[in-house]
Amino acid sequence: MKKNETIKTKKDFTSFVYKLSQEYQDDPKAWENKDLGSFLKALAAWVDDMEGYYLSLGQKVPENPDWQMIANMFMAAKIYE
Repeated sequence: MKKNETIKTKKDFTSFVYKLSQEYQDDPKAWENKDLGSFLKALAAWVDDMEGYYLSLGQKVPENPDWQMIANMFMAAKIYE
């Protein structure tokens, strides 16, 4: 799946989640967190540590989440340990 740069609206985010779901159905081996419990734990852990992600990219840490940031959280949760 492409980077989440085009996710700006609720509709964009909804489309992203449907595509993410299809990606899982097509290739579950590409996901580190294959069950809902693992995915949710990874999501929480990534959000807890996300400042490091943004700082490592030389970006300002967002203060208020937007649709793109929420999509980044979901993408990270599929592989974050």
